[in-house]
Parts: sequence; C-alpha cells; structure tokens
Amino acid sequence: MSAAAKLPSLLSSAVAQARPKFNIFMKYARVELAPPKLSEIPQVKAGIAKLLNSAKTGAWKQLTVKQATLNTLVGAEVLFWFYVGECIGKRHIVGYNV
Repeated sequence: MSAAAKLPSLLSSAVAQARPKFNIFMKYARVELAPPKLSEIPQVKAGIAKLLNSAKTGAWKQLTVKQATLNTLVGAEVLFWFYVGECIGKRHIVGYNV
C-alpha cells in the first residue's frame, strides 16, 4: 500500500486521538481566557491593593522560592501576552521594536 493510500486513515486516527485533549483545552480556555465579569471587579481591586501593600511593606521578601518562581512566571506570561497583543494590534511582526 502506498503512503498516499494510508494518509486518510492516519489523519482520521490522529483527529480521533486529538479530539479529547482538544475538548479539555477548550473547556479550560473558555474559563481562563474570558475577560473578567463585572462581579469580579472588586476581587481585582483587592488583589491590586494587596500587591501594592506587599510591595510597600516588603512582604515579598518572605515568599518561598516556589511562590517567587510562580509569581515570576505569571509576570512573564502577562508580559508575553502584552507583546502578542501589540503585534496583533500592529498587524505585523516585522519592524516591531521590542
């Protein structure tokens, strides 16, 4: 049997194997990538106030290495998505000064 004859069966099995993982991805993407609701705005304000208070009092010095690493990764993710949004807004990557 030639490779061209096997291609449809390979594609269908790949789609069948990927479908459950894609469904799980979509389940979490709908929740995690959604903008905040109006009812969540007070939580956002409280989180920002807590972050500013932590910066003023030096409480960030008492974080464990695991917590500091996690906070750094979250900050890097926010920065990454900011740059992705900027590139999407400019509608091209070439010539973008980072």
